[in-house]
Amino acid sequence: MRILLLLLLSSLTAFAAQAQQITGTASDADGAPVKGATVSLLKDSTVVKLAVTKESGAYAFAGIGEGTYRVSVSHISFAPALSAPFTVATADVQVPALQLPKASGDLKGVTVTARKPIVEVKADKTILNVEGTINAAGSDALDLLRKSPGVLVDKDENLSLSGKNGVQVYIDGRPSPLSGQDLATYLKTLQSSQIESIEIITNPSARYEAAGNAGIINIRLKKNKAFGTNGSVTAGYNIGTYGKYNAGFSLNHRNKNINLYGNYNFNDSKNKIEQAIYRSVLDSLFDQNSDMTFSNSSHNFKAGADYTINKKSSIGALINGSFSAPVMSNSSRTGIVYQPTGLLHRTLVAANKAEMKRNNTTLNLNYNYTGTEGKTLALNADYGYYNLSTEQYQPNTYYDAAGNKLSSIAYQMIAPTSIHISSLKGDWEQEFAKGKLGLGGKVAYIDAANDFQRYNVGSAGKELDRDRSNKFAYTENINAAYVNYNRAFKGLMVQAGLRMENTVSEGESNGEKNTGGSYSKTNSGFRKSYTDFFPSAAITFNKNPKKQWSLTYSRRIDRPAYQDLNPFEFKLDEYTFQKGNTELRPQYTNSIGLSHTYNYKLNARLNYSHVKDMFTQLLDTAEKSKTFISKQNLAIQNIASLNLSYPFQYKSFTSFVNLNSFYSKYNADFGAGREIDLDGFGLNIYAQNSMKFGKTKSWTAELTAFYNAPSLHQGSLQSKTMWSADMGMQKTLMQGKGTVKATFSDVFNTLQFRGTSRFAGQTSRITSRWESQQFK
Repeated sequence: MRILLLLLLSSLTAFAAQAQQITGTASDADGAPVKGATVSLLKDSTVVKLAVTKESGAYAFAGIGEGTYRVSVSHISFAPALSAPFTVATADVQVPALQLPKASGDLKGVTVTARKPIVEVKADKTILNVEGTINAAGSDALDLLRKSPGVLVDKDENLSLSGKNGVQVYIDGRPSPLSGQDLATYLKTLQSSQIESIEIITNPSARYEAAGNAGIINIRLKKNKAFGTNGSVTAGYNIGTYGKYNAGFSLNHRNKNINLYGNYNFNDSKNKIEQAIYRSVLDSLFDQNSDMTFSNSSHNFKAGADYTINKKSSIGALINGSFSAPVMSNSSRTGIVYQPTGLLHRTLVAANKAEMKRNNTTLNLNYNYTGTEGKTLALNADYGYYNLSTEQYQPNTYYDAAGNKLSSIAYQMIAPTSIHISSLKGDWEQEFAKGKLGLGGKVAYIDAANDFQRYNVGSAGKELDRDRSNKFAYTENINAAYVNYNRAFKGLMVQAGLRMENTVSEGESNGEKNTGGSYSKTNSGFRKSYTDFFPSAAITFNKNPKKQWSLTYSRRIDRPAYQDLNPFEFKLDEYTFQKGNTELRPQYTNSIGLSHTYNYKLNARLNYSHVKDMFTQLLDTAEKSKTFISKQNLAIQNIASLNLSYPFQYKSFTSFVNLNSFYSKYNADFGAGREIDLDGFGLNIYAQNSMKFGKTKSWTAELTAFYNAPSLHQGSLQSKTMWSADMGMQKTLMQGKGTVKATFSDVFNTLQFRGTSRFAGQTSRITSRWESQQFK
């Protein structure tokens, strides 16, 4: 295997031509060499490569393509030096020696600042630097994802990326076990003041878990890296229909050997949601209009310590926590029309109040080793506990066409859930065969338990509905190992990896069934065990840095979430409920992509994916006119996408534009006339513009906007146009130590989700609006 790999890599080098080398030296005013200076190779004011001067003051850049460049040299003890422009053609270039004058004057009043671009596009991912954007102020993580390039959040707050579902969300490089509404609720507790950046990883290597057919969204929380003792305080207020406020602080102490850090954030909010569902099934029309409020009070904290044992080793401990108590109140009115006559038959008035707790705590212990010859070792032990509970009360009252009360019935649902997650992970990397070889593995164990209790509530009190209550226990064990290799050639970079994952999952549902007037115990369950291999590869042609090409391939998996496997019925109102599916199978995705970067700025990425047994959320029918929502496996999904992005900068003005287009086709046959054969084109445009102004450039204005064209979601839901624009202003105070930001989100009040679903003889039209227009 090793010989074949080396032969393959050797044959690929035949395509790489020689690129040129740039060399030079740096010295002080007396001619003595300057060691450890930072050397930047610049092209059109953009940093192309970085280097550090050696003992002799010498530096070198290899593999440089044709073009005009300059070299900048800086050192903390000297004033920086900049070379004259020079041209690289067909020969190596020797830059004239640069002398760094001694820094003069008192440095106490000097402030050195570095500004990250708002959006960075790299070969395998797109990075949204939340710290650098004004319009992120007062937003939560779900709001930020809604506006991120290529990301779509639907009416049920499910995430998709470039038209594909199956997005795996990571927090600080660790996968979250939450999905669906539980994940959305957690993301709403993360405020922008806590977030450093959002990474949208479209082509993960074998080092990452194989879950996430659309890719990985990694949310990196802030961690202060500055030396000394320092901290920050933040506070914000939003006003839309209702007022909302947030506050937080962080504190950090760091010296040569130890780093202590922590932060706390509080958020209190109330948001209005309006939803209309127009449903036609058999001889009835259901015209449902709902007014909802989502209130949430959350507390988030993070604390950790890192200790440097010696120059090669360090250990660390980290605890993360989130405690929230969301309350969802829903008041709906559904007119039921008899289609043959077009007359109102009766009206259902339903209220639905769900009081929830979403508490989780995660612990991490880590060890890191950095040795010679590129040897690194990272060991991580993680434990997470999630306590999720919902207590829901739902009264339903029927009225005739004249408004007279016909009947009423009420339900109460109590559903406590606990999830325990334990994992051990190791990653080793070293130089091998003139490249980098990575090896690693992970063992993860998940234990989830749900006790669903449904009560019928009447004048005599509440009575347990034993037929519709159950206990569901779910365990999942994943054992993984991987190997990954990458090597840089002249004009060529190769990366290849293989990941193996063994999955053992088991679910058991216990309940009761009324048989002839007496109840008997029921038990149903499943056990699944399977082993899969997930190859990934990437080849980057960078002989000419101005014209880089990359070819990628990966195979990935998405396993069913335990919430989607639980067979109990969760009632939304008398005519709508959710139901799990114990027969849900994993979905597998094979993707191939081609990307091109021109002049360091224009990025184009073409991708094709074939998804087998794709998850879809279907609006199915039961008991003739009732609707239930469940996850099903579609037969296949084929999707092709094209992504274009371009950053622009002129003096104090910066802009970033991203265009993502995709074509998707869905095929499935569930029998009995329940087929899906749909295809459609989708388009997403995202633009962010920023301008600094004022005498000291202490003012910054920002305008962001996104547009989603009509497209297909979840295999059967056809959405309509969705767009929005935000504008904001920032003022820097106290010599950069403070900032004040103001934002007006959804300026034109256009943000809403509209979609149509046609399946199993039922047509549903959905409109959903939320409190998106806010002053923050």
